[in-house]
Amino acid sequence: MGADREVVGACPLDCPDTCSWVVTVRDGEAIALRGDRSHPYTRGALCAKVTGLLEYRRSPDRLLHPQRRVGAKGEGRFARITWDEALDEIAACFQDVIARHGPQAIWPYYGSGGMGMIQGVAGCGRRLWNVLGASQHAMTICTIAGGYCTGYTLGDNRVGMDPETFGSSKLIVLWGTNTLTTNHHLWKYVEAARRDGAYLVAIDPIRTRTAERADEHVALIPGTDAALALGLLHVVVSLGREDREFIDAHTTGWETFRQRILEYPPERVSAITGIPRERIVALGRRLAQTRPTGIRVTMGMQRHAGGGMAVRTITCIPGVTGDWRYPGGGAVYDTRGFFRGNWKALWRDDLRPPGTRTLSMTRLGESLLEVDDPRVMALLVYSSNPVASAPDQNKVRRGLARPDLFTIVVDHFQTDTADYADLLLPATMQPEHADLLYAYGHIYVAWNEPAVAPPGECLPNTEIFRRLAHRLGVTEPCVYDSDEAMARQVLDSDAPAMAGITLERLQREGWARLSVPDPFVPFADGFPSPSGKLEFVSPRMAELGLDPVPTYTPPYEAAQQDTELAARYPLALIAPASHYFLNSMFSNVPALEQRQGPPTVVLHPDDAAARGLRAGDLARIYNDRGEFSATVSVSDRVRPGVAAGAKGFWPKRVPGGASINATVAERDSDMGGGAVFHDNRVEVVRAIST
Repeated sequence: MGADREVVGACPLDCPDTCSWVVTVRDGEAIALRGDRSHPYTRGALCAKVTGLLEYRRSPDRLLHPQRRVGAKGEGRFARITWDEALDEIAACFQDVIARHGPQAIWPYYGSGGMGMIQGVAGCGRRLWNVLGASQHAMTICTIAGGYCTGYTLGDNRVGMDPETFGSSKLIVLWGTNTLTTNHHLWKYVEAARRDGAYLVAIDPIRTRTAERADEHVALIPGTDAALALGLLHVVVSLGREDREFIDAHTTGWETFRQRILEYPPERVSAITGIPRERIVALGRRLAQTRPTGIRVTMGMQRHAGGGMAVRTITCIPGVTGDWRYPGGGAVYDTRGFFRGNWKALWRDDLRPPGTRTLSMTRLGESLLEVDDPRVMALLVYSSNPVASAPDQNKVRRGLARPDLFTIVVDHFQTDTADYADLLLPATMQPEHADLLYAYGHIYVAWNEPAVAPPGECLPNTEIFRRLAHRLGVTEPCVYDSDEAMARQVLDSDAPAMAGITLERLQREGWARLSVPDPFVPFADGFPSPSGKLEFVSPRMAELGLDPVPTYTPPYEAAQQDTELAARYPLALIAPASHYFLNSMFSNVPALEQRQGPPTVVLHPDDAAARGLRAGDLARIYNDRGEFSATVSVSDRVRPGVAAGAKGFWPKRVPGGASINATVAERDSDMGGGAVFHDNRVEVVRAIST
């Protein structure tokens, strides 16, 4: 028996925290996984989902070999084949599609199953798709609306205050974020600030486990966050507590924005948000008087028709109060923009033919059934399970069932999406391949060293695409670069924040903080916008026909009152993240399924009584788009008129074979084509026994 070996790596999952970890290896087998205690931000803690990752990778139902469909699409019947057979078949299909329909009839469809720069969404496969001229894939499912608006406001789509400075905040606002479930490493900074006297506010339609721990919970009507932000600023301005020195030196368009703020007095905002006027005034006074105030916003809040404008309006609050000048002040939505890697070298977008079209991942059903110039004839899905995660589940299924569509799915397990595949390919997991990672919730970079050999015939995504390129006869050399070569290329940047960060250092130390000051107060003296200032009025938005001034853009459905739609579907349904699933990952782990429990719909006692529903009843939740089944939970954790479910369930593993996204519209938010998962009206009735 050899000596144990410890291999430093990092979690690739769709979470702000990007935890550094250590895998203990004995005789070639991973025997233990723990958080890396030396990491300043994640400090050795792993979440409830990832602690069992080693057992997850050894699951008996893990995909280990390439397979070909032998039944009808959707049945999920496959037979084992060789890698040579699989790659030859894909190459023949792609060549035929290109010859008959052009390369844009091929759609590489990927999601946030892996966030890495080498194996995941941040870069994997992009070079090959550019060389082929395949349709571009737009990642619209998660962050995009809020990202666009932070760009219009601050000048970069993915920057904000450094989360590590929340320990210095005196007022912390967790806005639309269940920190203890989806961003739990931030909590230690929140607790440190509270020990020093900080006041914690949670703004959320649901009394989440985070809201229960807050000093104050503000339960507003879903999708009305921008109105609340304007109402709070109305109180600040009425008290004369705007920071005129900061406004004059570091912002543009203040007088125009001030007039917009004055259009939203607390009385009007109360009618829009459902929050009593006196509570709006009290929180506005607290905001006016407390420096520094730090605001954490995450992605769930912006998944509605006015989501981008909502994040923009909230991001403007520290511009009015001057909080951007202080450690512990400001707002943060995403931190990835501080990583100034050499993306041009990694992506090689210069190889893409001009005019190549873009297809939106949240319009999958529409793109497969209705787009015809050219029609999508080949779909390659990796790091994604769109039958479970994309809007309008029934439409997605109809698209994937097209007999003339050739679908390849690369995954770890046979998901609902995999059931529709013509070919099913086994991918490696994080302990089995190399990757380079940054985070959207802190400012550290990490290297993931492969700890163990892959099981069966599993291959890294990068290797699958290198082999496919060879079968296709691709001659562009960069398509065949090794994983380490690509990592070196993206790290080869002359940006000051990247100084001293090399692959060799990361391989030696595991992680590195970006080369920025400590404490990091990025916008105390200016912003990366065209004007160098925070733009209350955005000329770029005006050029696009958008309102250049922050405002309240109502959701399509969620905030409707006294309308025909609200009469038919009187409940606004929102789908927060599960504590035990990560999007649709881990939903097939029996222990986590048991801890999560079956799909539930949480109703306020008044709404449950009006429908004759009791806790434990099986309910049918429906609208014109579709329906799903869930067990009723009755609780005042939701306000009247709101129903809450949980995303992430695999449809084939729950009663009725459908999940919450069967009811979600395939629509775009106000900016970037983002999804509208929380902009959804339904009715809930008792399920009829059969």
